[in-house]
Amino acid sequence: MRRSWPSGGLAAARIRTGSPRRCPVRSDTRPAVLRARGSQVGWSIVRRTEALRTGKAGHSGGEPLLARGPVFRVPCGNAVAGAVPGGGTATAGGAGEPWNAVRPVALTVDDGPDPTWTPALLDVLAAHGVKATFFVIGERAREHPGLLRRLLAAGHRLGNHSYSHVQPFAALPAAAVAREMDETQRVVTGETGVRPTLFRAPAGGWSRGVLAASRDHGLTPVDWTVDPKDWREPPADRIAERVAQARPGDIVLCHDGGGDRSRTVKALDLALARLRERGTLFTTL
Repeated sequence: MRRSWPSGGLAAARIRTGSPRRCPVRSDTRPAVLRARGSQVGWSIVRRTEALRTGKAGHSGGEPLLARGPVFRVPCGNAVAGAVPGGGTATAGGAGEPWNAVRPVALTVDDGPDPTWTPALLDVLAAHGVKATFFVIGERAREHPGLLRRLLAAGHRLGNHSYSHVQPFAALPAAAVAREMDETQRVVTGETGVRPTLFRAPAGGWSRGVLAASRDHGLTPVDWTVDPKDWREPPADRIAERVAQARPGDIVLCHDGGGDRSRTVKALDLALARLRERGTLFTTL
């Protein structure tokens, strides 16, 4: 794992691997860093709560706990009216309304594009007929613009995942947060002609300032509810088991950059087959 430490301490550290939680441990106790760490813990609790609510609430999931927070679940507007997992056909349940409406699962992929793992993952997604949302890092997008165009040509969607994957992201000054968003917007739009409308903070590093900056840039902040922690490179079957537990409305997090993602590629091949067998529907965000 390569690390670079420019001047300015942890708040300015550029984690080249892009792994969402692989922050090198440092005894940096500056107030901004401590606040950012506390914010990440707080949002992690909200994320876990949202995932639990998803399981209890079934397809609907209810409204989010914090209306001004990031999106944790597939929006209600993406629900497929009259669709039934398993390939059945719904019938009207009264007053002309379908008796069932299912929220699809959204697969999201962070930290690319990567010249080795992004094409391999694209092959797996194509084999299972799944479209995903790729949150790309600006530096890597600049290095591999052809992969951006290939993702779009295959029907996938691009989101903004900052320019250099700084961690803890919420510890950055407001101007630096804006630059991280701006640069990635500029690269992706310039290379593809498509301007991203979604943003995911590195490591889920949200704060009121990051959320506000996202919306000021016309970007919807997006989090997740299913995290197989593939960035830790566990066995493929363990990743697959966690992904295969996705329920209607879940947003699944995986990675195509930041390290050896061979396990992720293998795991998604297994997990998507299981989910498809259950009739799971998929959507981009």
